[in-house]
Amino acid sequence: METTLAEPRAIRRMVAVFGLSGFAGALAGRALDPLMGELATEFLAPHEQVALLSSAFALPYALVQPVLGPLGDAFGKRRVVALCIGLLALMLAACAMAPSLDGLFAARVAAGLAAGGIFPLVLALFGDTVPLEQRQVAISRFLAYAILGQLAGGAVSGAVAPFIGWRGVMWICTVAAALSCLVLVLDARGRPSTAAPTRPSLAEVMRRYGAILRHPAAKRLYGGVFLEGMFVFGPFPFLAALLGADGHGTLRAGLAVAGFGVGGFGYTLLAPLLLRRLGQARMMRLAGLLVAGGMAVLGFTPPNIATAGGVLIGLGFFMLHNSIQVRVTEVAPLARGSAVALHAFCYFLGQAAGPALFGAAMPLLGSGVALILGGIAVFAISVWLSHPRTGSSQPRG
Repeated sequence: METTLAEPRAIRRMVAVFGLSGFAGALAGRALDPLMGELATEFLAPHEQVALLSSAFALPYALVQPVLGPLGDAFGKRRVVALCIGLLALMLAACAMAPSLDGLFAARVAAGLAAGGIFPLVLALFGDTVPLEQRQVAISRFLAYAILGQLAGGAVSGAVAPFIGWRGVMWICTVAAALSCLVLVLDARGRPSTAAPTRPSLAEVMRRYGAILRHPAAKRLYGGVFLEGMFVFGPFPFLAALLGADGHGTLRAGLAVAGFGVGGFGYTLLAPLLLRRLGQARMMRLAGLLVAGGMAVLGFTPPNIATAGGVLIGLGFFMLHNSIQVRVTEVAPLARGSAVALHAFCYFLGQAAGPALFGAAMPLLGSGVALILGGIAVFAISVWLSHPRTGSSQPRG
């Protein structure tokens, strides 16, 4: 475990250094989303098939978590993060040079596997090095870099692609990942060497995961983050249909998703104030109310103000999710990489299950009722997880 950082300057440096990696990973994950039509045209493939390039990145990202967490605990989280961001740069270059759609799919899968070792292990590293009372604000600032990466992936790539093509966009992602890797390497120079790597064994990994899962707080936090991901992100693939009765659904859905990102970025700016005035538990309950309100806006107000619903959901979601992340860093202090990786695994499984659940609920209940029930569920989760039993951390700014 690394030395605890208490000086604000050292914490700010850590946020900036690893924030670049978070930005590069999020940029890589979202950069192709607006370009599916161009890819379908170039490769003469159905749009539905090309759209699976998003899943080709996200699913490996989720499935690799139980592997990379123990590797970070065994070999050092900084080492594994630097290795993963370096591999991500190589795989993004392979995406840019892919000669066929099959080759692009293979490179995207490899890129997703590499990117999976960035965000969760950085969170675990913050748990190792940043004091608990400063941790939530520090993680929220790191989160701001990732949110900017998501917004840039969705907006900037669509704006520059007409001039440089989708391959040019992939080269931009490659450069971002390579620069962040270089920053990590330079930052490591002169830093005291951490403990020598240990050789992980499957038996030890399984024993460690078993111990984590027996922790009462872990069961609630992992179950809660699975449900949170399912109910918040379940409606997202249906937004264009829900908001497009007059043919403008795609635009409104894009604005609603952008509003979600803006709400998340707003949280990163407000986090110190919210923690100072409310404390973590009350902030989590407020977060659930905001998500429920945003779902109501999407379900029962004119489509033209869907962006406002997205902002409310984004603000509430990141308030709640960041609080869960902080509590997860305290579940297993001696195996934080494994604990946070398992958290990310459950979260992405929830995201994967959400669209299927919402798609089944819509024909039975109607879209508005399904959205409202999802919002109520998130509020219930926020109340449940805000209880002190769900984690030892109750930080204030």
